[in-house]
Amino acid sequence: MPKLGLKAKVGIAGVVCLLLVVLGALFFPVAPPEVHLAANYDDPFFTLGPIYFTNTLIASCLSIATLILLFYLATRRMKIVPARLQSFAEFIIEALLNFIEGLAGKENGRRFFPIVATIFLYVLANAWLSLLPIFNFIGYGHIETVETLFYGTYTGFIVQTPLFRGANTDINVPLMLALVSFVSVEYWGITSLGLRHYAGKFFRFGQLAMAYGQLIRGQVRSALAGLFYGMVDMFVGMLELVTELVRIISFTFRLFGNMTAGEVLLLMMAFLIPAVLPVVFYGLEALLGFVQALVFAALTLVFAVMAVMPHEAEH
Repeated sequence: MPKLGLKAKVGIAGVVCLLLVVLGALFFPVAPPEVHLAANYDDPFFTLGPIYFTNTLIASCLSIATLILLFYLATRRMKIVPARLQSFAEFIIEALLNFIEGLAGKENGRRFFPIVATIFLYVLANAWLSLLPIFNFIGYGHIETVETLFYGTYTGFIVQTPLFRGANTDINVPLMLALVSFVSVEYWGITSLGLRHYAGKFFRFGQLAMAYGQLIRGQVRSALAGLFYGMVDMFVGMLELVTELVRIISFTFRLFGNMTAGEVLLLMMAFLIPAVLPVVFYGLEALLGFVQALVFAALTLVFAVMAVMPHEAEH
């Protein structure tokens, strides 16, 4: 009997998954999903000291463990001629490194790589693992009789508090990533340019100081012109400072909003069209997860490049 190749195995696995989805939709109807934006903070699954292990934190730990296991298995027996898993891991790292160095240069790219690559892989792992059937369908609940869209009255177990829920849909996770990105960018900017020069991007009082000196020397006309341009320059600096802080909010709600909307869409499509069509939305959600991870990492990289750039080079 001929040995199946990798493409054949992936194809067979895809067909089996599709059949399971169809059979589950036909013989195991579900009630309308309950959509909750908040994680189970009031009643966590367990606590470890001051840490509340909610369903999103458990899912986040699962993503971290998956990444650690993947790269451990890929690198524990490294060979000059790599096996498939080692080749896959090397492809991921090389692609990310080339992308970062292509934008930031070789020296800065090596500095930015650990943070930017970690953000990308973590967001992507959260997004893709949340597509597994164990998410939002295993947890605490009760037996209830409900009306379904296609199958009439249905009596069965209704999950109210899932054990696993996508970590990206908990606003604390995007906020944590936004803070990590913000602190990293500021650190790179200060260590590259020095605190005084970096702060000069936001607190631009040089023109006003020159205008004051001209006024003391009696150069009134030049002082008035310098005062005008100094006020404009100071306003631009304050605007850049506000933009720097608002970036935390924009980063947080971009990721949170897109991932939460995608999860709600999947739940509703699985209920409204319980057959083959939801598989299409799973594909779109997988693409959305990749795009969101790439956007978050790329924006962090772009702002890092801007932070280490001298102020004179921006004009």
